[in-house]
Order: sequence, then C-alpha cells, then structure tokens
Amino acid sequence: MNDAKILLVDDEEELRRSTAQALELSGFSVETYSNGDHVLELIGYSFPGVVVSDIRMPGIDGMTLMQKIRELDPEVPVILVTGHGDVQLAVKAMREGAYDFIEKPFTPEMLAGVIRRAMERRGLVLENRLLKAVAGKRDDIEARLPGRTQVMVDLRYRIRAIGASDADTLIVGETGAGKEVVARALHDISARASRPFIAINCAALPANLIESELFGHEAGAFPGAVRPRYGKFEHGRGGTILLDEIGSMPFDLQAKFLRVLQERVISRLGSNEVVALDVRFIATSKVDLEAEVAAGRFRADLFYRLNVATLHVPSLSQRRADVPLLFLQLVREAAARYGRDEMTVPPDVISDIAQRDWPGNVRELRNAADRLVLGLDNGGRQAEEATGLAERVAEFERGVIASALVAHGGSLRPVYESLGISRKTLYEKMQKYGLDKRMLTTES
Repeated sequence: MNDAKILLVDDEEELRRSTAQALELSGFSVETYSNGDHVLELIGYSFPGVVVSDIRMPGIDGMTLMQKIRELDPEVPVILVTGHGDVQLAVKAMREGAYDFIEKPFTPEMLAGVIRRAMERRGLVLENRLLKAVAGKRDDIEARLPGRTQVMVDLRYRIRAIGASDADTLIVGETGAGKEVVARALHDISARASRPFIAINCAALPANLIESELFGHEAGAFPGAVRPRYGKFEHGRGGTILLDEIGSMPFDLQAKFLRVLQERVISRLGSNEVVALDVRFIATSKVDLEAEVAAGRFRADLFYRLNVATLHVPSLSQRRADVPLLFLQLVREAAARYGRDEMTVPPDVISDIAQRDWPGNVRELRNAADRLVLGLDNGGRQAEEATGLAERVAEFERGVIASALVAHGGSLRPVYESLGISRKTLYEKMQKYGLDKRMLTTES
C-alpha cells in the first residue's frame, strides 16, 4: 500500500504533534485530527490505512469513533490509546472489534510495531477484495447492496459503470432504500476514494447559515464571523460531496449551486475571490424532482444538469424476493456489531419476514434484525403464538417449507425431493399456508 496512511486522532495538541513526528520518522504518512468528525469522511471500503485514536476525547470519543468506523468498514484497523484507568474500557473495545490498544505512556517503537502489523493486515484485506473483484466473485458492491433480483443486478452494474466515470450523479429512491449506501459505493470505487466524502443534509441546514455552511465566509462577513472559515464544498476538495435530499434546498440557493455545478468555482461570503473546486457532486432525492419542477419548487435547469447520470434505488416492495436473504445478512451484521454469537433464525420467522410489507425499506428491516439479535422481539412477527398442538405443527411445517424454498432459490423440484413429498403435495401445502415462491425468489 504505497498510499497507506495513519489517521491520528487526539485532542491534546502537544501529544498529537509529538506522536505524529515520531511516526513520520519511522517512515509513516500521518494525518492528524483533534476530533473524529473529519476522520469518518475519509473512511470507506478502499481506505488504505489505520486509525489511531485516544479513547478520552470531547465530542466523539474513541469508542464511539471505532463503532462508527466499523459501520463503514468493519475491517479498518482501529488502535486505541488509553490512560492507565481506561484499560478495562480498552479490553471491552477489543471484544467489540478494536485491532489493539496502547497504554500511556508508550514508546514510539511500541506504537510503530503495532501499526506495522495493522497495516499489513489492512493490505491483505484490500488485496483479497481486489482479487475477488477481478475474478468476478462477490465483491464489496454486492456485499453492501445484496440481492439477486434483476433490479439489484442492474443497479450494481450501473454503479460500477458510473462510479469509474467521475460524473455528477442523481440518486432517486424511497426513504430507507439505501441512497447514501449507493453514494458511498460510487465514491469508494472512484479515483477520489482516498479523499473526503462530505455528506450534507439539505433539509437540516439552518436557513440563516446555509450559504456560510456550504461556501464558507471571511472574517466580518456577518455578525459573529470573527475568523475566516472553509465551507463544506471547499473542505471536500478532491473528494465527493453528497447533497442528501436536494429537493429540500431553498429555491434561491439552487441558482447559486447551479453555477457551482457548471463552473466548479465558489466565492466565500464576504469575498470577491474565486476559489477553484475539484469535487464530484452526488445528489439524492426521495421525491420526484420532475414533478417538483412542474410545481415550480425546483429549478428546471438544475434538474436537467443533475439528470445526466441517474440511479434508481428500488424499494423492498420492488424486490420482495431479496427480503429473506437480506434479512439473514442484516442479522449476521447485527450479531457482529453487538458482539453476539451468530444465531440461527427460525424458518417461521423468515417466512413472516418475507411476507410483510416494509414501508421503511432496508432501514426498517435492519431495525427488525437488530431487535431480533438483541432479544427485544421475534423479528417483527405479527402473528400470535400458536397454542394448540395442531397449530404448532402447522406453524412448524409452514416454516420448514418456506426455508426450503429460500434455500433452493424457489426451484420446486429440489424442495419436494428434499422434503420427501410429491410435487402435488408441495403445491397443496404452499396454497394452504399462503406461500408464493415469487415472494421468496426470482428463479423459476
């Protein structure tokens, strides 16, 4: 990993500076941060390095930072630096996925040794991922956006094609469908992967500060602006800017953003100087922007400028066949995230999950998986528990058949052969229990 780097996070400036100098003398490339906010913008599946963080920090502490990093990529090595009284906490962190911990005071040689081993491990992970992708095996895009339905196969194909092009992109989909996951995937397979990924929620920006947040300002630009400040656009130079829910951007700001899109320049508030902007823009929307244009709430010229490369993220109702296997994957991820043993999901739970509606899409399905792993409920099942023997037998039989349909991709012959029943009996039982193979698979 020639571009390998260490992201060093510590709120103590003197210790941060001295540690960075010692690591640079050992031959490492080091970037320092006083908090974890900006670190998360650099982490992705292609991040070629290691994170070293103090545990005790204001704002995002080391434990929280590690958990957020693991959500982005669980195989990024995180090394925690602890005080004497934090060893118990560090041991807990190791159980939850930290690569290692170093207790203060430590020698530069000790830290450098741990980092070298972590770098080697990260290099092997990235090399293995690359080899899998080259060999045509299940790659990171498929791991992050799983599904066998044609709409998901097509989506992954378009992501790979558009991701390499560096084109500005519009991502459309319902709430919870995974629009930000798609945006991060586009960033991570692009040449900008090692640069910042800045996510901006257009609906959450305060109206009186939105221009300052995006474009930055000079000292004295408005009351309270005591020092110059980079805006989010400028902070993301070289990387990717995600404008989440761009349909919520105020109409008067849309014209200014259109100029940024076309000319790739910005001017900070209170300044006449033009700053060149080397970024890729990705926008998401849960609403039909064409309808918003017709209603006069969104600029037509901005819509047509964004609509060059468009990705549609399907809702779960559009890919119901993916729900059982997706739920099982989310259960495995939740078990790893919460430090629980892998669990076997009962077939009847899988069957119920497959037939439910999920208006909240993947986000709602993930919450159901989390609750199941934490023992808070039974995966969101709506049916009452069967009490009589006949009801219990019927529930078990239904679950076994549903599980077999999922396992065999909906192909009926191996299902009735493995269950030791005739094709006619299988049809009758599927009709009796309301099982439809099209809800459980895309294969015939």
